[in-house]
Amino acid sequence: MTMIAPDFKKQGQDGLIPAVVVDIKTKTVLMLAYMNETSYQLTKTTMETWFWSRERQTLWHKGATSGNTQRVISMSLDCDRDTLLVEVEPNGPACHTGAYSCFFNPVADVSI
Repeated sequence: MTMIAPDFKKQGQDGLIPAVVVDIKTKTVLMLAYMNETSYQLTKTTMETWFWSRERQTLWHKGATSGNTQRVISMSLDCDRDTLLVEVEPNGPACHTGAYSCFFNPVADVSI
């Protein structure tokens, strides 16, 4: 199998790619964060998620403060190589609020 690398040089993305993080067992989307080349390499090396904080302009290791780390099981790229799907085994909640997933706020008037 040929391994493909993310395209961090796409115009308009400022060297960042979105990383969709999914629980490997439940398939629940836990969070969306951004990776640059450094956080991507750290994630591959440590097999725990690392991201780039757009707000703080710094690297962050998921769970470094809370202990809620995410062990990486697999990573795949989309067809354009500019979005990453990261399947993890979470060690606690993904959200800084303490929620299992960051996606818990329903949007009004958008439901089936």
